[in-house]
Amino acid sequence: MAKPRTIYVCQECGAEFPQYFGRCTNCGAWNSLVETEPIEALTTTRPASAVAWNRNLNAANGEKSEGQPRASVRLSEIADASVARMPSGYAELDRVLGGGIVPGSLVLIGGEPGIGKSTLLLQTASGLAQDSRVLYVSAEESGQQIKLRAQRLLDGHSHIETTQHESPDGNSEPRGDLGSNSGAEARDPKGSEDNSELGEGTLAVEPNFFLLPETDLEAILRELESLKPDFAVIDSIQTIYFSSLTSAPGSVAQVRECTSALMQVAKRENITLFVVGHVTKDGSIAGPRVLEHLVDTVLFFEGDRFASHRILRSMKNRFGATHEIGVFEMIANGLREVANPSELFMGSRDETVSGTCTVVACEGTRPILVELQALVSPASFGSPRRSATGIDSNRLQQILAVLEKRVGVPLSKLDTYLASVGGIRVEEPAADLGVAIAVVSGFRDRLVDPHTVLIGEVGLGGQVRQVSQLELRLREAAKLGFKRAIIPKGQNPPELGLKLIPVARVLDAILEAIPSASSPSPEAIDSGGTQPALSLPPLDLAEDEDDWDDEPLNADGAETDLF
Repeated sequence: MAKPRTIYVCQECGAEFPQYFGRCTNCGAWNSLVETEPIEALTTTRPASAVAWNRNLNAANGEKSEGQPRASVRLSEIADASVARMPSGYAELDRVLGGGIVPGSLVLIGGEPGIGKSTLLLQTASGLAQDSRVLYVSAEESGQQIKLRAQRLLDGHSHIETTQHESPDGNSEPRGDLGSNSGAEARDPKGSEDNSELGEGTLAVEPNFFLLPETDLEAILRELESLKPDFAVIDSIQTIYFSSLTSAPGSVAQVRECTSALMQVAKRENITLFVVGHVTKDGSIAGPRVLEHLVDTVLFFEGDRFASHRILRSMKNRFGATHEIGVFEMIANGLREVANPSELFMGSRDETVSGTCTVVACEGTRPILVELQALVSPASFGSPRRSATGIDSNRLQQILAVLEKRVGVPLSKLDTYLASVGGIRVEEPAADLGVAIAVVSGFRDRLVDPHTVLIGEVGLGGQVRQVSQLELRLREAAKLGFKRAIIPKGQNPPELGLKLIPVARVLDAILEAIPSASSPSPEAIDSGGTQPALSLPPLDLAEDEDDWDDEPLNADGAETDLF
Protein backbone atom coordinates (compact mmCIF):
# COMPACT_ATOMS: atom_id res chain seq x y z
CA MET A 1 0.00 0.00 0.00
CA ALA A 2 1.43 3.32 -1.07
CA LYS A 3 2.15 5.84 1.64
CA PRO A 4 -0.21 8.83 1.42
CA ARG A 5 1.49 11.92 0.07
CA THR A 6 1.79 14.94 2.35
CA ILE A 7 2.01 18.57 1.28
CA TYR A 8 2.58 21.81 3.16
CA VAL A 9 0.20 24.70 2.54
CA CYS A 10 0.89 28.33 3.41
CA GLN A 11 -1.89 29.73 5.60
CA GLU A 12 -1.30 33.24 4.25
CA CYS A 13 -1.28 32.83 0.47
CA GLY A 14 -2.29 29.19 -0.13
CA ALA A 15 0.94 28.14 -1.87
CA GLU A 16 1.74 24.41 -1.71
CA PHE A 17 5.18 22.87 -1.08
CA PRO A 18 6.37 19.24 -1.06
CA GLN A 19 8.44 19.79 2.10
CA TYR A 20 8.49 22.12 5.07
CA PHE A 21 10.18 25.52 4.92
CA GLY A 22 10.44 28.02 7.70
CA ARG A 23 9.46 30.80 5.32
CA CYS A 24 7.00 30.75 2.43
CA THR A 25 8.92 31.54 -0.75
CA ASN A 26 5.74 32.87 -2.38
CA CYS A 27 4.57 35.54 0.08
CA GLY A 28 7.50 35.70 2.52
CA ALA A 29 5.48 34.81 5.65
CA TRP A 30 7.36 33.00 8.42
CA ASN A 31 6.07 29.82 10.11
CA SER A 32 2.95 29.78 7.94
CA LEU A 33 3.29 26.28 6.39
CA VAL A 34 0.90 23.67 7.76
CA GLU A 35 1.08 19.97 6.99
CA THR A 36 -2.01 18.66 5.22
CA GLU A 37 -3.15 15.99 2.80
CA PRO A 38 -3.83 16.77 -0.86
CA ILE A 39 -7.39 17.71 -1.73
CA GLU A 40 -9.00 14.54 -3.02
CA ALA A 41 -12.52 13.32 -3.39
CA LEU A 42 -13.86 11.22 -0.54
CA THR A 43 -15.48 8.88 -3.05
CA THR A 44 -15.36 8.52 -6.80
CA THR A 45 -18.82 10.11 -7.08
CA ARG A 46 -18.26 13.01 -4.69
CA PRO A 47 -16.65 16.20 -6.09
CA ALA A 48 -13.41 17.38 -4.59
CA SER A 49 -14.22 21.10 -4.63
CA ALA A 50 -17.17 23.23 -3.65
CA VAL A 51 -17.28 24.77 -7.11
CA ALA A 52 -17.63 21.33 -8.71
CA TRP A 53 -20.32 20.40 -6.20
CA ASN A 54 -22.19 23.60 -7.02
CA ARG A 55 -21.91 22.84 -10.75
CA ASN A 56 -23.35 19.37 -10.24
CA LEU A 57 -26.23 20.86 -8.24
CA ASN A 58 -27.05 23.19 -11.13
CA ALA A 59 -27.00 20.30 -13.59
CA ALA A 60 -29.36 18.32 -11.37
CA ASN A 61 -31.75 21.28 -11.36
CA GLY A 62 -31.67 21.49 -15.14
CA GLU A 63 -29.65 24.70 -15.22
CA LYS A 64 -26.76 25.48 -17.53
CA SER A 65 -23.41 24.50 -16.11
CA GLU A 66 -21.01 27.30 -15.37
CA GLY A 67 -18.21 25.21 -16.82
CA GLN A 68 -19.60 25.05 -20.38
CA PRO A 69 -17.54 27.08 -22.89
CA ARG A 70 -18.97 30.35 -24.13
CA ALA A 71 -18.19 32.30 -27.29
CA SER A 72 -16.68 35.76 -27.06
CA VAL A 73 -18.82 38.76 -28.00
CA ARG A 74 -18.03 42.33 -28.96
CA LEU A 75 -18.16 44.85 -26.16
CA SER A 76 -20.41 47.07 -28.27
CA GLU A 77 -22.93 44.24 -28.64
CA ILE A 78 -23.47 43.87 -24.90
CA ALA A 79 -26.70 45.54 -23.85
CA ASP A 80 -26.45 48.45 -21.45
CA ALA A 81 -27.51 47.49 -17.95
CA SER A 82 -28.74 50.07 -15.47
CA VAL A 83 -28.30 48.72 -11.96
CA ALA A 84 -30.71 50.13 -9.39
CA ARG A 85 -28.97 50.28 -6.04
CA MET A 86 -30.92 49.16 -3.01
CA PRO A 87 -30.83 51.45 0.06
CA SER A 88 -29.63 49.66 3.17
CA GLY A 89 -31.50 51.84 5.64
CA TYR A 90 -28.24 53.42 6.85
CA ALA A 91 -26.99 56.50 5.01
CA GLU A 92 -23.48 55.87 6.34
CA LEU A 93 -23.40 52.32 4.98
CA ASP A 94 -24.80 53.48 1.64
CA ARG A 95 -22.05 56.09 1.42
CA VAL A 96 -19.31 53.51 1.99
CA LEU A 97 -20.84 51.15 -0.59
CA GLY A 98 -20.93 53.92 -3.20
CA GLY A 99 -24.59 54.92 -3.03
CA GLY A 100 -26.36 51.76 -1.91
CA ILE A 101 -26.29 47.98 -2.18
CA VAL A 102 -25.62 46.60 -5.66
CA PRO A 103 -27.76 43.50 -6.37
CA GLY A 104 -25.64 40.39 -6.85
CA SER A 105 -22.56 41.86 -5.19
CA LEU A 106 -20.33 40.01 -2.74
CA VAL A 107 -19.22 42.17 0.20
CA LEU A 108 -16.60 41.14 2.76
CA ILE A 109 -16.63 42.92 6.13
CA GLY A 110 -13.84 42.39 8.65
CA GLY A 111 -12.94 43.79 12.04
CA GLU A 112 -11.70 43.04 15.53
CA PRO A 113 -13.73 40.65 17.71
CA GLY A 114 -16.60 42.44 19.45
CA ILE A 115 -16.34 45.58 17.31
CA GLY A 116 -19.95 45.23 16.06
CA LYS A 117 -19.84 43.43 12.70
CA SER A 118 -22.70 41.06 13.47
CA THR A 119 -24.67 43.86 15.12
CA LEU A 120 -24.40 46.06 12.03
CA LEU A 121 -25.46 43.27 9.68
CA LEU A 122 -28.32 42.12 11.91
CA GLN A 123 -29.73 45.64 12.09
CA THR A 124 -29.28 46.13 8.34
CA ALA A 125 -30.90 42.79 7.54
CA SER A 126 -33.84 43.60 9.79
CA GLY A 127 -34.48 46.84 7.91
CA LEU A 128 -34.15 45.20 4.49
CA ALA A 129 -36.59 42.46 5.50
CA GLN A 130 -39.45 44.95 5.39
CA ASP A 131 -39.34 45.03 1.58
CA SER A 132 -37.01 42.16 0.59
CA ARG A 133 -36.42 38.52 1.43
CA VAL A 134 -33.44 38.14 3.77
CA LEU A 135 -31.49 35.06 4.91
CA TYR A 136 -29.13 35.31 7.88
CA VAL A 137 -26.75 32.34 8.08
CA SER A 138 -25.17 32.13 11.52
CA ALA A 139 -22.30 29.67 11.85
CA GLU A 140 -21.16 31.01 15.23
CA GLU A 141 -24.37 31.40 17.24
CA SER A 142 -27.43 29.28 17.81
CA GLY A 143 -30.94 30.38 16.96
CA GLN A 144 -31.71 31.20 20.57
CA GLN A 145 -28.61 33.38 20.88
CA ILE A 146 -29.50 35.30 17.73
CA LYS A 147 -33.02 35.76 19.04
CA LEU A 148 -31.80 37.15 22.37
CA ARG A 149 -29.55 39.63 20.58
CA ALA A 150 -32.33 40.65 18.21
CA GLN A 151 -34.64 41.38 21.14
CA ARG A 152 -32.08 43.79 22.56
CA LEU A 153 -31.29 45.49 19.26
CA LEU A 154 -34.81 45.75 17.89
CA ASP A 155 -36.46 47.31 20.94
CA GLY A 156 -37.88 44.08 22.27
CA HIS A 157 -39.21 42.81 18.94
CA SER A 158 -37.31 40.32 16.83
CA HIS A 159 -38.01 40.02 13.10
CA ILE A 160 -36.51 36.57 12.59
CA GLU A 161 -38.06 33.48 11.09
CA THR A 162 -36.18 30.17 11.19
CA THR A 163 -35.98 28.06 8.07
CA GLN A 164 -36.51 24.33 7.80
CA HIS A 165 -35.42 21.70 5.31
CA GLU A 166 -36.42 18.20 4.39
CA SER A 167 -34.37 15.37 5.83
CA PRO A 168 -33.48 12.41 3.63
CA ASP A 169 -36.53 10.50 4.93
CA GLY A 170 -38.86 13.24 3.72
CA ASN A 171 -39.69 14.73 7.11
CA SER A 172 -39.31 18.43 7.75
CA GLU A 173 -37.04 19.41 10.59
CA PRO A 174 -35.52 22.70 11.73
CA ARG A 175 -32.10 23.58 10.37
CA GLY A 176 -28.93 23.62 12.47
CA ASP A 177 -29.29 24.27 16.20
CA LEU A 178 -32.98 25.14 16.09
CA GLY A 179 -35.22 22.60 17.77
CA SER A 180 -37.05 22.00 20.98
CA ASN A 181 -34.25 23.57 23.02
CA SER A 182 -33.80 26.65 20.84
CA GLY A 183 -36.89 28.50 21.95
CA ALA A 184 -37.80 29.32 18.33
CA GLU A 185 -40.55 27.79 16.27
CA ALA A 186 -39.59 26.42 12.86
CA ARG A 187 -41.75 27.86 10.11
CA ASP A 188 -42.28 27.18 6.45
CA PRO A 189 -40.42 29.86 4.47
CA LYS A 190 -43.16 29.93 1.85
CA GLY A 191 -46.01 29.91 4.34
CA SER A 192 -47.87 32.83 5.88
CA GLU A 193 -48.06 33.68 9.55
CA ASP A 194 -49.85 36.19 11.69
CA ASN A 195 -47.48 39.16 11.91
CA SER A 196 -49.50 41.24 14.32
CA GLU A 197 -47.49 43.26 16.83
CA LEU A 198 -47.00 41.38 20.07
CA GLY A 199 -46.51 42.69 23.56
CA GLU A 200 -43.29 43.74 25.25
CA GLY A 201 -40.73 40.95 25.44
CA THR A 202 -42.39 38.79 22.76
CA LEU A 203 -41.51 38.26 19.12
CA ALA A 204 -43.14 39.91 16.13
CA VAL A 205 -42.30 37.47 13.32
CA GLU A 206 -41.37 39.11 10.04
CA PRO A 207 -42.05 36.60 7.22
CA ASN A 208 -39.25 37.99 5.03
CA PHE A 209 -36.45 37.42 7.59
CA PHE A 210 -35.13 33.85 7.71
CA LEU A 211 -32.46 32.51 10.06
CA LEU A 212 -30.27 29.50 9.29
CA PRO A 213 -27.83 28.34 12.01
CA GLU A 214 -25.58 26.16 9.83
CA THR A 215 -21.90 25.47 9.23
CA ASP A 216 -22.13 23.01 6.31
CA LEU A 217 -21.56 24.75 2.98
CA GLU A 218 -23.67 22.24 1.06
CA ALA A 219 -26.69 22.94 3.25
CA ILE A 220 -26.16 26.69 2.90
CA LEU A 221 -25.97 26.45 -0.90
CA ARG A 222 -29.14 24.37 -1.04
CA GLU A 223 -30.97 26.94 1.07
CA LEU A 224 -29.78 29.80 -1.11
CA GLU A 225 -30.92 27.93 -4.22
CA SER A 226 -34.36 27.11 -2.82
CA LEU A 227 -35.15 30.28 -0.87
CA LYS A 228 -33.62 32.71 -3.41
CA PRO A 229 -33.32 35.65 -1.01
CA ASP A 230 -32.55 39.17 -2.16
CA PHE A 231 -30.06 39.70 0.67
CA ALA A 232 -28.02 37.11 2.60
CA VAL A 233 -25.46 37.26 5.40
CA ILE A 234 -22.78 34.62 6.09
CA ASP A 235 -21.43 34.97 9.65
CA SER A 236 -18.64 33.98 9.27
CA ILE A 237 -16.65 32.58 6.33
CA GLN A 238 -13.97 31.09 8.64
CA THR A 239 -16.50 28.87 10.45
CA ILE A 240 -18.25 27.19 7.52
CA TYR A 241 -16.75 24.15 5.81
CA PHE A 242 -17.04 21.94 2.75
CA SER A 243 -17.20 18.31 3.85
CA SER A 244 -15.21 16.97 0.88
CA LEU A 245 -12.10 18.78 2.11
CA THR A 246 -10.10 17.18 4.89
CA SER A 247 -8.73 20.47 6.21
CA ALA A 248 -10.29 22.22 9.18
CA PRO A 249 -12.71 25.16 8.86
CA GLY A 250 -10.83 28.42 8.45
CA SER A 251 -7.92 26.87 6.57
CA VAL A 252 -6.74 28.25 3.26
CA ALA A 253 -8.42 25.55 1.20
CA GLN A 254 -11.73 25.80 3.06
CA VAL A 255 -11.91 29.60 2.85
CA ARG A 256 -10.99 29.58 -0.85
CA GLU A 257 -13.48 26.89 -1.86
CA CYS A 258 -16.35 28.22 0.26
CA THR A 259 -15.91 31.77 -1.01
CA SER A 260 -15.74 30.63 -4.65
CA ALA A 261 -18.95 28.62 -4.33
CA LEU A 262 -20.80 31.43 -2.57
CA MET A 263 -19.64 33.91 -5.20
CA GLN A 264 -21.04 31.76 -8.02
CA VAL A 265 -24.41 31.46 -6.30
CA ALA A 266 -24.55 35.20 -5.60
CA LYS A 267 -23.82 36.11 -9.24
CA ARG A 268 -26.12 33.50 -10.74
CA GLU A 269 -29.12 34.14 -8.49
CA ASN A 270 -28.50 37.91 -8.18
CA ILE A 271 -28.22 37.65 -4.39
CA THR A 272 -26.48 40.40 -2.46
CA LEU A 273 -24.18 38.51 -0.11
CA PHE A 274 -22.45 39.96 2.94
CA VAL A 275 -19.66 37.78 4.33
CA VAL A 276 -18.10 38.36 7.76
CA GLY A 277 -14.37 37.72 7.98
CA HIS A 278 -12.15 37.23 11.02
CA VAL A 279 -8.91 39.16 11.45
CA THR A 280 -5.45 38.02 12.47
CA LYS A 281 -3.45 39.36 15.40
CA ASP A 282 -1.84 41.99 13.16
CA GLY A 283 -5.25 43.33 12.07
CA SER A 284 -5.46 41.89 8.54
CA ILE A 285 -8.33 39.70 7.36
CA ALA A 286 -7.64 36.04 8.10
CA GLY A 287 -7.27 33.64 5.21
CA PRO A 288 -5.59 33.79 1.81
CA ARG A 289 -5.39 37.01 -0.19
CA VAL A 290 -7.54 35.36 -2.82
CA LEU A 291 -10.46 35.96 -0.45
CA GLU A 292 -10.13 39.72 -0.93
CA HIS A 293 -9.60 39.33 -4.68
CA LEU A 294 -12.78 37.30 -5.16
CA VAL A 295 -15.19 39.70 -3.48
CA ASP A 296 -16.49 42.93 -4.99
CA THR A 297 -16.13 45.07 -1.87
CA VAL A 298 -13.92 44.86 1.21
CA LEU A 299 -15.10 46.80 4.27
CA PHE A 300 -13.25 47.10 7.55
CA PHE A 301 -15.04 47.92 10.79
CA GLU A 302 -12.70 49.59 13.26
CA GLY A 303 -12.82 51.53 16.48
CA ASP A 304 -11.29 52.02 19.89
CA ARG A 305 -12.53 49.61 22.52
CA PHE A 306 -12.57 52.50 25.01
CA ALA A 307 -14.64 54.78 22.74
CA SER A 308 -18.23 54.47 21.57
CA HIS A 309 -17.76 55.43 17.93
CA ARG A 310 -17.06 52.95 15.13
CA ILE A 311 -15.70 53.64 11.65
CA LEU A 312 -16.66 51.55 8.62
CA ARG A 313 -13.90 51.95 6.03
CA SER A 314 -13.93 50.83 2.39
CA MET A 315 -10.65 49.17 1.38
CA LYS A 316 -11.83 47.92 -2.02
CA ASN A 317 -14.98 48.73 -3.99
CA ARG A 318 -15.69 47.80 -7.59
CA PHE A 319 -18.86 49.92 -7.59
CA GLY A 320 -17.70 53.07 -5.82
CA ALA A 321 -14.85 55.07 -4.36
CA THR A 322 -12.34 53.42 -2.06
CA HIS A 323 -11.28 54.71 1.35
CA GLU A 324 -14.77 56.08 2.02
CA ILE A 325 -15.79 55.96 5.67
CA GLY A 326 -19.04 55.77 7.57
CA VAL A 327 -19.23 56.72 11.23
CA PHE A 328 -21.43 54.92 13.76
CA GLU A 329 -21.89 55.14 17.50
CA MET A 330 -22.41 52.10 19.70
CA ILE A 331 -25.27 52.59 22.17
CA ALA A 332 -27.30 50.26 24.40
CA ASN A 333 -29.65 49.27 21.56
CA GLY A 334 -26.97 48.70 18.95
CA LEU A 335 -25.35 50.95 16.37
CA ARG A 336 -26.53 54.44 15.51
CA GLU A 337 -25.14 56.37 12.55
CA VAL A 338 -23.43 59.72 13.08
CA ALA A 339 -24.66 62.27 10.55
CA ASN A 340 -21.95 64.88 11.20
CA PRO A 341 -18.71 63.15 12.21
CA SER A 342 -16.76 66.43 12.25
CA GLU A 343 -18.47 67.42 15.49
CA LEU A 344 -17.40 64.09 16.98
CA PHE A 345 -13.70 64.59 16.24
CA MET A 346 -13.47 68.25 17.21
CA GLY A 347 -13.02 69.53 20.72
CA SER A 348 -14.79 72.52 22.17
CA ARG A 349 -13.50 75.73 20.61
CA ASP A 350 -14.62 77.65 23.70
CA GLU A 351 -11.90 76.04 25.82
CA THR A 352 -8.77 76.26 23.72
CA VAL A 353 -5.33 75.45 25.06
CA SER A 354 -1.92 75.68 23.52
CA GLY A 355 -0.87 72.86 21.24
CA THR A 356 -4.29 72.38 19.61
CA CYS A 357 -5.39 73.16 16.07
CA THR A 358 -7.94 71.97 13.52
CA VAL A 359 -7.24 70.28 10.19
CA VAL A 360 -9.53 69.11 7.41
CA ALA A 361 -8.86 65.50 6.43
CA CYS A 362 -10.54 63.77 3.50
CA GLU A 363 -11.58 60.13 3.72
CA GLY A 364 -12.51 59.22 0.17
CA THR A 365 -14.89 62.01 -0.85
CA ARG A 366 -15.89 62.97 2.70
CA PRO A 367 -14.16 65.90 4.43
CA ILE A 368 -13.85 65.59 8.21
CA LEU A 369 -12.58 68.25 10.58
CA VAL A 370 -10.24 66.79 13.17
CA GLU A 371 -8.64 68.48 16.15
CA LEU A 372 -4.97 67.70 16.70
CA GLN A 373 -3.35 68.06 20.12
CA ALA A 374 0.39 68.28 20.75
CA LEU A 375 2.30 68.29 24.01
CA VAL A 376 5.99 69.23 24.14
CA SER A 377 7.79 68.74 27.44
CA PRO A 378 11.34 68.21 28.74
CA ALA A 379 12.67 64.70 28.24
CA SER A 380 12.70 62.61 31.41
CA PHE A 381 15.45 60.33 30.13
CA GLY A 382 18.39 60.61 27.81
CA SER A 383 16.51 59.92 24.58
CA PRO A 384 13.36 62.00 23.93
CA ARG A 385 10.08 60.19 23.33
CA ARG A 386 8.01 60.71 20.19
CA SER A 387 4.49 59.29 20.50
CA ALA A 388 1.61 59.63 18.02
CA THR A 389 -2.02 58.49 18.33
CA GLY A 390 -4.08 58.62 15.15
CA ILE A 391 -1.11 59.95 13.14
CA ASP A 392 1.65 57.93 11.52
CA SER A 393 4.63 58.07 13.86
CA ASN A 394 7.06 58.16 10.92
CA ARG A 395 5.24 61.21 9.58
CA LEU A 396 5.56 62.90 12.96
CA GLN A 397 9.30 62.21 13.06
CA GLN A 398 9.68 63.72 9.60
CA ILE A 399 7.78 66.91 10.49
CA LEU A 400 9.78 67.33 13.70
CA ALA A 401 12.99 67.10 11.68
CA VAL A 402 11.71 69.75 9.26
CA LEU A 403 10.80 72.08 12.13
CA GLU A 404 14.24 71.73 13.68
CA LYS A 405 16.26 71.98 10.49
CA ARG A 406 14.25 74.48 8.42
CA VAL A 407 12.54 76.60 11.07
CA GLY A 408 14.91 76.36 14.00
CA VAL A 409 12.61 74.91 16.65
CA PRO A 410 14.86 73.04 19.14
CA LEU A 411 13.03 69.75 19.63
CA SER A 412 15.91 67.28 19.76
CA LYS A 413 15.90 67.12 23.58
CA LEU A 414 12.15 67.38 24.15
CA ASP A 415 9.44 64.74 24.41
CA THR A 416 6.70 65.23 21.81
CA TYR A 417 3.24 63.70 22.05
CA LEU A 418 0.63 64.05 19.31
CA ALA A 419 -2.96 62.80 19.27
CA SER A 420 -6.13 63.22 17.24
CA VAL A 421 -9.35 63.84 19.15
CA GLY A 422 -11.61 60.81 19.17
CA GLY A 423 -8.81 58.48 18.08
CA ILE A 424 -9.62 58.77 14.37
CA ARG A 425 -6.75 57.72 12.13
CA VAL A 426 -5.54 60.53 9.85
CA GLU A 427 -3.29 59.15 7.14
CA GLU A 428 -3.23 61.73 4.36
CA PRO A 429 -0.40 64.29 4.11
CA ALA A 430 -2.82 67.25 4.01
CA ALA A 431 -2.71 67.21 7.82
CA ASP A 432 1.06 67.86 7.90
CA LEU A 433 0.67 71.61 8.32
CA GLY A 434 -1.67 71.12 11.27
CA VAL A 435 0.83 68.78 12.93
CA ALA A 436 3.61 71.34 12.54
CA ILE A 437 1.50 74.21 13.92
CA ALA A 438 0.29 72.13 16.87
CA VAL A 439 3.86 71.19 17.81
CA VAL A 440 5.08 74.80 17.60
CA SER A 441 2.08 75.99 19.61
CA GLY A 442 2.81 73.43 22.30
CA PHE A 443 6.51 74.28 22.29
CA ARG A 444 5.96 78.03 22.74
CA ASP A 445 2.79 77.58 24.88
CA ARG A 446 0.88 79.98 22.64
CA LEU A 447 -2.68 79.58 21.39
CA VAL A 448 -3.61 78.92 17.79
CA ASP A 449 -6.51 80.99 16.49
CA PRO A 450 -9.52 78.70 17.21
CA HIS A 451 -11.37 79.96 14.12
CA THR A 452 -8.60 78.89 11.73
CA VAL A 453 -8.24 75.59 9.88
CA LEU A 454 -4.94 74.39 8.44
CA ILE A 455 -4.61 72.54 5.15
CA GLY A 456 -1.34 71.62 3.48
CA GLU A 457 1.42 69.08 3.00
CA VAL A 458 4.86 69.86 4.41
CA GLY A 459 7.85 69.11 2.21
CA LEU A 460 11.32 68.24 3.44
CA GLY A 461 12.52 71.69 2.45
CA GLY A 462 9.94 73.40 4.64
CA GLN A 463 7.59 74.18 1.75
CA VAL A 464 3.81 73.93 2.03
CA ARG A 465 2.68 71.83 -0.91
CA GLN A 466 -0.71 71.74 -2.62
CA VAL A 467 -3.39 69.19 -1.72
CA SER A 468 -6.34 67.68 -3.55
CA GLN A 469 -10.05 68.41 -3.03
CA LEU A 470 -9.30 71.81 -1.48
CA GLU A 471 -12.69 73.32 -2.31
CA LEU A 472 -14.47 70.37 -0.70
CA ARG A 473 -12.45 70.84 2.48
CA LEU A 474 -13.16 74.57 2.61
CA ARG A 475 -16.90 74.05 2.22
CA GLU A 476 -16.93 71.75 5.24
CA ALA A 477 -14.94 74.25 7.31
CA ALA A 478 -17.25 77.12 6.36
CA LYS A 479 -20.30 75.04 7.20
CA LEU A 480 -19.01 74.52 10.75
CA GLY A 481 -18.38 78.21 11.36
CA PHE A 482 -14.65 78.66 10.76
CA LYS A 483 -13.56 82.10 9.57
CA ARG A 484 -10.00 81.62 8.25
CA ALA A 485 -8.16 78.93 6.32
CA ILE A 486 -4.40 78.70 5.85
CA ILE A 487 -3.87 76.95 2.53
CA PRO A 488 -0.93 76.23 0.18
CA LYS A 489 0.11 79.09 -2.06
CA GLY A 490 -0.76 78.61 -5.73
CA GLN A 491 -4.23 77.16 -5.21
CA ASN A 492 -7.07 79.61 -5.86
CA PRO A 493 -10.37 78.12 -4.67
CA PRO A 494 -13.47 80.27 -4.08
CA GLU A 495 -13.54 82.00 -0.70
CA LEU A 496 -16.86 80.40 0.38
CA GLY A 497 -17.19 82.83 3.28
CA LEU A 498 -13.68 82.11 4.56
CA LYS A 499 -10.67 84.38 4.63
CA LEU A 500 -8.06 82.46 2.66
CA ILE A 501 -4.42 82.87 3.68
CA PRO A 502 -2.04 81.28 1.14
CA VAL A 503 1.41 80.41 2.47
CA ALA A 504 4.49 79.07 0.74
CA ARG A 505 6.55 77.92 3.72
CA VAL A 506 5.97 76.53 7.18
CA LEU A 507 7.34 79.64 8.87
CA ASP A 508 4.76 81.78 7.07
CA ALA A 509 2.00 79.50 8.35
CA ILE A 510 3.32 79.73 11.93
CA LEU A 511 3.20 83.52 11.87
CA GLU A 512 -0.36 83.50 10.52
CA ALA A 513 -1.76 80.72 12.71
CA ILE A 514 -0.39 81.90 16.06
CA PRO A 515 -1.44 85.54 16.50
CA SER A 516 0.74 86.04 19.59
CA ALA A 517 3.90 84.99 17.77
CA SER A 518 6.13 87.94 16.99
CA SER A 519 7.51 88.62 13.55
CA PRO A 520 11.16 87.80 12.96
CA SER A 521 13.71 90.49 13.40
CA PRO A 522 15.03 92.26 10.30
CA GLU A 523 18.15 90.10 10.47
CA ALA A 524 15.91 87.06 9.86
CA ILE A 525 14.88 88.35 6.46
CA ASP A 526 16.66 86.78 3.53
CA SER A 527 18.48 88.63 0.81
CA GLY A 528 15.26 89.23 -1.14
CA GLY A 529 13.74 91.11 1.77
CA THR A 530 10.29 89.61 1.29
CA GLN A 531 10.25 86.22 3.03
CA PRO A 532 11.43 85.15 6.51
CA ALA A 533 14.54 83.03 6.39
CA LEU A 534 14.01 79.32 6.99
CA SER A 535 17.61 78.35 7.52
CA LEU A 536 17.57 78.67 11.32
CA PRO A 537 20.06 76.36 13.04
CA PRO A 538 18.66 74.49 16.05
CA LEU A 539 19.56 75.63 19.52
CA ASP A 540 21.34 73.19 21.85
CA LEU A 541 19.31 73.07 25.05
CA ALA A 542 21.24 73.76 28.22
CA GLU A 543 21.18 71.43 31.16
CA ASP A 544 19.60 74.17 33.27
CA GLU A 545 15.85 74.44 32.70
CA ASP A 546 16.09 78.26 32.94
CA ASP A 547 17.95 78.28 29.62
CA TRP A 548 15.23 76.50 27.63
CA ASP A 549 13.71 79.80 26.45
CA ASP A 550 16.91 80.97 24.75
CA GLU A 551 16.23 82.31 21.28
CA PRO A 552 17.62 80.41 18.25
CA LEU A 553 20.03 82.12 15.92
CA ASN A 554 19.31 82.82 12.29
CA ALA A 555 21.69 82.34 9.41
CA ASP A 556 23.55 85.59 10.19
CA GLY A 557 24.05 84.78 13.87
CA ALA A 558 21.39 87.27 15.07
CA GLU A 559 18.66 86.27 17.49
CA THR A 560 15.01 86.12 16.48
CA ASP A 561 12.16 86.54 18.97
CA LEU A 562 9.98 83.90 17.31
CA PHE A 563 11.50 80.87 19.07
